[in-house]
Amino acid sequence: MIPQEIIRKKRNNHPLSKEEINTFVQGLTDNSFSEAQIAAMSMAILLNGMNAEETVFMTDAMTKSGDTLDWSKIVDNNLVCDKHSTGGVGDKTSLVLAPILASCGLFVPMISGRGLGHTGGTLDKFDSIPGYNTSPDLDTFKRVVKEVGCAIIGQTDNLAPADKKLYSIRDVVGTVESLPLITSSILSKKIASGLKTLILDVKVGNGSFNSTMEVSNKLANSLVNVANGAGLKCEAIITDMNQVLGRSAGHTLEVIECIEYLTTSNKNKRLEVIVNSLAASILMMVYDISKEESLSRINEVISNGKAAERFEKMITALGGPSSFLTTYKTDLKNNCLKEDIFINKQGFIKEIKTRELGLLLIELGGGRKQTTDQINHNVGYDNVLGVGEQVDASTPILNLYSKSDQDCDEIKEKIKECFIITESEVTKPKEIYKVIN
Repeated sequence: MIPQEIIRKKRNNHPLSKEEINTFVQGLTDNSFSEAQIAAMSMAILLNGMNAEETVFMTDAMTKSGDTLDWSKIVDNNLVCDKHSTGGVGDKTSLVLAPILASCGLFVPMISGRGLGHTGGTLDKFDSIPGYNTSPDLDTFKRVVKEVGCAIIGQTDNLAPADKKLYSIRDVVGTVESLPLITSSILSKKIASGLKTLILDVKVGNGSFNSTMEVSNKLANSLVNVANGAGLKCEAIITDMNQVLGRSAGHTLEVIECIEYLTTSNKNKRLEVIVNSLAASILMMVYDISKEESLSRINEVISNGKAAERFEKMITALGGPSSFLTTYKTDLKNNCLKEDIFINKQGFIKEIKTRELGLLLIELGGGRKQTTDQINHNVGYDNVLGVGEQVDASTPILNLYSKSDQDCDEIKEKIKECFIITESEVTKPKEIYKVIN
C-alpha cells in the first residue's frame, strides 16, 4: 500500500482499515514511512481522530510490532502491575508508587517515557541519578523486577518499537494531544510488558494535555475500554493538574522530593492524596481488599521504611549509588543558582498557568525542543506555592534554580505572570475528580 494514500484517506476524515493501520505501524519500524509522512499521519489523526475500532487496531498493531514479556516463569504473574500517568508538570508519582507497591508484595515492571511537550518525563528524572541505567537489557530488567519487586526503565528496542518511533515524532510536531495516539501509545507498551493490572492517572487542567473534564473523560474511557478488551484489570482516576504536583518541578529537585516523601514526614498533601489513591486502587484490584485495608498497608510500608528500602535497592540494582538514601544530597549536588521569586502582591493565588510554567522550564534547559537536545537536570522550581495559598511581598512563590544570572533575569518576570492573585480567599481545588472502571 502507498503511504501517501493512507495519509490522504485519514486527512479526508475516513476510517482506516485494519490492513491500512498495520501498514502504517509496520512503516514505523521498517522505514517505509518517512519521518515527514509519519508526522503528516499523526497530524491527520490528531485533527480527525479515530473511532473505537481504529483505536483497537492501532493498539494491537503497536503491541505486536515487537516482543511481549511473559512473567509466568519468573514471578506470580497475577501480581504483575503498573501505573501510567498522562503527564503534567511536577508529576513524580511513579518514583514513590513503584516501591510502595513492591513492598506490598506486587511486581512492577514499569516502562516509562521521557518528557513530552511541556511535561517532564519519568526517565529524565532517573537520568539525573549518577550511574542509573534506564536502558538495561531484558534479562537485567527481569532480574531486578524479580529480586527487588520493581524496576523503572525506558522502552527497549524490542518492546513496542513502533510506538517508540511515533512517540519521539509526536513530541516535536505538536500531536501529543491526540486521544487515539495516546491510548495506543500507553496501552501497547503496557500490554507488551506483560501486565495483569493497570491503574491510569488521567490528568485534567491547564497543566495537562487534557484541559477539560470532557476530554479527560473521553481519554479515560478509551483507555479503560481498550485495556479491559485486552484482558487487563484496569481503572482510571481523573486527577487535578491545575498546579505543579508536589512542591517541585525539575528532575533533580523532584528526585529529592520523592526521597524525602519516602523517608520523612515532609510530604506534599496533594501528592500524597493522589499517590495513595493510585496505590490503593491497584491493591484493591489485585488482592480484592477494601480501600481501608489498602491504605493501611500503604501507610505501614512507608512508616516502617520498607518502601524507601525498595527504592534504594532498585537504584543500586540498575547501576546507581549503593547507599543512595544516605548519599543523595552529595550525589545530586545542585550547582545551579538559586533565587527566591517574589510577586510583590498580597492576597491569595487564584490561578496558576501551569502549562506556561512547564514551557518556561524547557526554556531554562530542563526539557527538550528537539529530540536530540540535552537536558540540564538541575534547573527547575522548588517550594512552589499552590492554588488557594496566601501570599504577600515577603513570601516567595517559588525558588528558581537556573544555570546563570542571565537565564534567571530573562525568565523570572514570565514566572510571576503565571500566578494570578486575588484579594478574596480561594478554595483549594480537589485532588481527585472521578474514578472510571
